[in-house]
Amino acid sequence: MTSINCKGNLITFDTPKVMGILNITPDSFYAHSRTTPTEVLRRAEQMLQEGATFIDIGGYSSRPNAQEVSQAEELQRVVPIVEALVRHFPDIYISVDTFRSQVARESLEAGAAMINDISAGAIDPAIWEVVACYQVPYIAMHMRGTPQTMQLDTHYNHLTQDILYYFSQVKDKARQLKINDLIVDPGFGFSKTLGQNYELMQQLDRFEALECPVLVGISRKSMLYKLLETTPEEALNGTTVLNTFALLHGADILRVHDVKQAIECVKIVEALKGK
Repeated sequence: MTSINCKGNLITFDTPKVMGILNITPDSFYAHSRTTPTEVLRRAEQMLQEGATFIDIGGYSSRPNAQEVSQAEELQRVVPIVEALVRHFPDIYISVDTFRSQVARESLEAGAAMINDISAGAIDPAIWEVVACYQVPYIAMHMRGTPQTMQLDTHYNHLTQDILYYFSQVKDKARQLKINDLIVDPGFGFSKTLGQNYELMQQLDRFEALECPVLVGISRKSMLYKLLETTPEEALNGTTVLNTFALLHGADILRVHDVKQAIECVKIVEALKGK
């Protein structure tokens, strides 16, 4: 059983947890998730009531070929939202989805509880020092390049083995900096073809060897709607199927747009396991 320290509270993963997505962006791939500042409190409250343990705030769309967002714009989008959420929900655990050290620092100062970095420090290495300084949980994802270039680099010698080696290096870096709470995200949809996403999911249980909580984020992604020849808006059923598979194969956190359905997945899988 793994656990993390969030704002001085121990969160264990004897039961998997759900992270709700709040995108503060105008161009997120799933239109319904594009949340304006006036809608944020209502959406966050709904997610918390439905059972989300974490709320993930993102001000930079990381979909393939997403437009560049300046640091100033990202800060302007994210920090006031973190402040508002903490003010209205003092016990909330906010994760900030950013690869920029300055955005991470100001978000943590505003009351965020953890950092979710799609580049695992590769884009802005200074983010490692920020996480170490504030001693918060760090979600490190596997990706090559940037959101603009990631789909140009999808060749692997041995897909899962290469990604596990990548995370062994990430874990060593975290250990050196005395970052105690590392969460790994295999990065479904990032620097991976459609087939590679499913190959990686088939081998998800191999990530338990890292002895870190494993986050899975496949909610309404193209690996679902392209396979099913549909749209993100119609990909909830596929999301539920794959989230269930992920839970059965070692996922500790589900990062989702639809919290209620993900919580139902967790309850059913826990019942199947006799818990």
